[in-house]
Amino acid sequence: MEEQRRYPIGRFAPSKEVTSESRSLLIEEIPQLVCELKEAIEALKAAQSDPLNYCYRPGGWTVKQIVHHMADNDMNAYIRFKRALTEDGPRASSYREDLWAELADGKEMPIEHSLMLIEVLHSRFYYLLKALRDEQFERTLVTEVLGHISLDAALQRFIWHNRHHISHIRLGAAN
Repeated sequence: MEEQRRYPIGRFAPSKEVTSESRSLLIEEIPQLVCELKEAIEALKAAQSDPLNYCYRPGGWTVKQIVHHMADNDMNAYIRFKRALTEDGPRASSYREDLWAELADGKEMPIEHSLMLIEVLHSRFYYLLKALRDEQFERTLVTEVLGHISLDAALQRFIWHNRHHISHIRLGAAN
């Protein structure tokens, strides 16, 4: 049960076989993510009396912290992509997401600010990805968690991460 609440869409597992078509489908998901996030938040507001302080599991973050974390993570992902496109195998710096979530902007700031940031960032990311050639997705970066990964795997992780947290918010609406 704990595993299901922590990973409602399962743990991240990148596809080894990526085609131009499957990559294009992933890229086309990006503009929809913020819409799905907003819809999940609205559904939660209808289901919970204190929706932004709802915590989907014991020891987990509140919805407010999740939304701000999504903005933080997506900023990092975007920068990692740009570095991998312009540097040879850069080491992607990690960050203490647990501590970032405890900062004032992660706990107190209205989520509308992060929703706007996510929307604009996803628009830029989408534009960048649409302009890349297939071989550019073979470029790599090094992460602390996943080791050496291609931009194809990083794109899959980006989509998974967004859907993972949208699913956490949906858990609150379903309860």
